[in-house]
Amino acid sequence: MKILAVDSSGMVASVAIVEDDILVAEYNVNFKKTHSQTLLPMIDEISRMVELDTATIDAIAVAAGPGSFTGLRIGSATVKGLAQALGKPVVAVPTVDALAYNLYGSSAVICPLMDARRNQTYTGIYEFVRTENAFAMNTIEEQCAVDVGEIIGVLNSLGREVVFLGDGVPVFAEQIEKELKVPHTYAPAFMNRQRAAALAVLAKEYFKDGKSQTAGEFVPIYLRLSQAEREQLEKEKQGAN
Repeated sequence: MKILAVDSSGMVASVAIVEDDILVAEYNVNFKKTHSQTLLPMIDEISRMVELDTATIDAIAVAAGPGSFTGLRIGSATVKGLAQALGKPVVAVPTVDALAYNLYGSSAVICPLMDARRNQTYTGIYEFVRTENAFAMNTIEEQCAVDVGEIIGVLNSLGREVVFLGDGVPVFAEQIEKELKVPHTYAPAFMNRQRAAALAVLAKEYFKDGKSQTAGEFVPIYLRLSQAEREQLEKEKQGAN
């Protein structure tokens, strides 16, 4: 099975091709350029380098959200366009789930933290459970948008060692160190941000379980209103008063 995966949910733009149990190629960029500048050239470059025949792709995986509103929209438009043109299904994977999958096989509780601004984080809590010859990811707390203090409280109540990752770590590290009461560590650079390779492998499991959709059916998961939408609602409330 061959999957093309795209993640533009945060600062990192990431594209990967996974075929069966082989990571054929992966291209990650964590720089100041917008995804509208990077994503399509990255897909084109990675396809050219491995001489990808797009007809052989079984599905296109995408980090479905939450995350950057602009990034999600660019990634969504890109994937929907490709899937429509190629006649391929879309496998939409929740962003926080895919981020947690970077730490496959960890014995600790995994807590991704994405900076959602206003002292909030897109987060969730996960663990890996050993099966006969692999690990299955179990969701303890589904992805959500909460105050960082709230997720720290849940982690304290679990009483287990935690590994944090994501772009929210440097934002919330000081609060974590003050309030978290359980042993914890932070994932290193090669696994602490979104990676399309992890997304692709998790998408394979989704696909096997029948969790795919057409390009027209796919809609990003935002969890919160955008800043522009929040400001508009605030203006409407003020106008009503």
